[in-house]
Amino acid sequence: MGACKMEIIEESAYRFTIPRHGRMRVPGVVFATRALIPDPATDRALDQVANVAELPGIVEASYAMPDVHWGYGFPIGGVAATDIADGGVVSPGGVGFDISCGVRLLAAELGRDEVAPVLSRLMDQLAAVIPCGTGRGGTWRLNGRAELDKLLVGGAAYAVACGHGCQRDLDRCEDHGAAGGADPAQVSSRAIDRGLHQVGSLGSGNHFLEVQAVDKVFDPAAAAAFGLAEGQVCVMIHCGSRGLGHQVCSDHVQIMDRAMARYGITVPDRQLACTPAVSAEGRRYLGAMAAAANYGRANRQLLAEATRGMFAEMTGAPLHLVYDVSHNLATIETHAGRQLCVHRKGATRALPPGHPDLPADLRGAGQPVLIPGSMGTSSYVLAGVPAGGAFASTCHGAGRMLSRHQAARSITGAQLRRQLQDQGIAVRGASERGLAEETPRAYKDVTQVVEAAEGAGLCRKVARLVPLGVVKG
Repeated sequence: MGACKMEIIEESAYRFTIPRHGRMRVPGVVFATRALIPDPATDRALDQVANVAELPGIVEASYAMPDVHWGYGFPIGGVAATDIADGGVVSPGGVGFDISCGVRLLAAELGRDEVAPVLSRLMDQLAAVIPCGTGRGGTWRLNGRAELDKLLVGGAAYAVACGHGCQRDLDRCEDHGAAGGADPAQVSSRAIDRGLHQVGSLGSGNHFLEVQAVDKVFDPAAAAAFGLAEGQVCVMIHCGSRGLGHQVCSDHVQIMDRAMARYGITVPDRQLACTPAVSAEGRRYLGAMAAAANYGRANRQLLAEATRGMFAEMTGAPLHLVYDVSHNLATIETHAGRQLCVHRKGATRALPPGHPDLPADLRGAGQPVLIPGSMGTSSYVLAGVPAGGAFASTCHGAGRMLSRHQAARSITGAQLRRQLQDQGIAVRGASERGLAEETPRAYKDVTQVVEAAEGAGLCRKVARLVPLGVVKG
């Protein structure tokens, strides 16, 4: 295909294979259309798919989702599982710096027409109460490391226990709000310092809080189970573990880079630094990663509570959690009788109907999968499907095509703000530079990404959401 040096075979309209070559232990599999496959002249994501296929213990394939693009070590949109019993490794590059970056969707008892008269003032107030931007402090002031350690173990469950939420928030959150195996002792003092005052903050970059409306329902039964209906107002929150998660990744990449030689491991890219999942270094990273994941879940929980308070004040309407799911994690899972370390980096777990990890009220429909679009475009709610493949994984968003620098050169923030306002979308909180970096033209078409994921049999569409107002990081 094109200028790509490696062989890529089109197996079907939505599945392409990179055959094993060199030191690849498994093939690469890209779920995409021809139009969505990264241009190898400008994006080396396919090289990264092949590199990941060299990891010790990897099974089945090195997978890439339709939103795949170049990342740190792993491509963003990459999925890889290693067999723990066969020396399978864990790699921080397979999770990324923003550990447990994910999406939370809340549904309001409010229609689109009902929010319209107060939307501008509502967005003003949300921008005032939601801390956003690099380095900004959070809404929850913790009492030192001792309390932060409790949060790193308890995640959203600790936040709810402290009065920041309700039981439904845990029932509708991945892992019931707290990843198991968290070990705060493996989180460095530098990471603690960076995270202590950021709980309940949006951050910067592509993070956002968006007020949306359900524009179209594709699967009425699943939408009803999720608590969604056409015309309903929703709030989508996209953020992660802030400076704490970034520091955890940085610390453990360095530790594993120094340790690989002791295990006889070589990798084609130092950003894929790894050790066996059962090694001392692997266990320490998994413990620190789970702690950071719990930070990310608590962070979204606090942002949801701040949003609820403002919605109640401005509209009188409550907000109910639809679901909260991460798209940057490594988890120990059982597939086909094997215990695997499943890396999902810019990819979302998509559990099928009937899965025992789902709450009873969602078991018939499958797990909600939340796919944010680029700013000013639609977002989607999907659901897991039986035998979905790629270890029950699917896409996580639109997928970046232009670098932030390229995006900022293509349009000014003022121009983009006017364009969005002309579309009836209220924009708050972003710097002009930050806004330009997130222009929709910097991303793939999210509808094409979702259609490719569904066409590949990874998920199914449930609902489409459209933006009404956004608070940008």
